[in-house]
Order: sequence, then C-alpha cells, then structure tokens
Amino acid sequence: MAPPKSMTQPPATQSVAKSTSSNASALQSSLNTLVENYRATTLTRTKLIDCFLLVLVVSGVLQFAYRILVTSYPFNAFLGSFGGTVGQFILLAGLRAQTAPDTIGEFKGTSQER
Repeated sequence: MAPPKSMTQPPATQSVAKSTSSNASALQSSLNTLVENYRATTLTRTKLIDCFLLVLVVSGVLQFAYRILVTSYPFNAFLGSFGGTVGQFILLAGLRAQTAPDTIGEFKGTSQER
C-alpha cells in the first residue's frame, strides 16, 4: 500500500512549495492592483505616451536582436536607426515627465497644451 501523498514529500519541500505559491499569489495580487490603479488614475494622453514608449522599446529590442542574430553588415545603418530610437525614447520620456499631473509644480514655465 502506497503512503499518502502528504507523507511522500519531506516537510521542508512542502513548506517551500507553500511559500512559493503564497509568493506567487501575492505577486499576482500586487500586479492586479497596479494595473487597476494605472487604468483608473492615469490620463488618456499619458497612456498614449506610455504606449508609444513601449513601441519604441520593442523596436529597439528588435533592431538589436536583428543586428546580433542576422547581420551587422550595414553597421552605420544600425547605429543610425538604433540611436534614433533611443533618442526618441529619451525625448518622449521627458515629455511624459513634463505632462504628468503629479509634476505640474516642477514645470511651472511650460504649458499643458503641448
């Protein structure tokens, strides 16, 4: 007769499994709260800027992966396109920082209508 399932694993393994599952559920709960708060409190124009920032990150990763995996023959073209992507990301991140409602007091001389 086989021993019950709870007796087949040593106690240390059971506690690690419980700890891992509780950490995973806590992480999931935290991420859900983060997403809900982001959707509820972030302005539409800031969400649009965030989406474009994400597109720029994906574009930069794809360009770099293509350079590593396929070829780097026109290296100047890679430098130009990758540098343009990084520069646009930096400028857009600055715009996001200026238009965020939390930082209105820091940028008094700039208008919100840009």
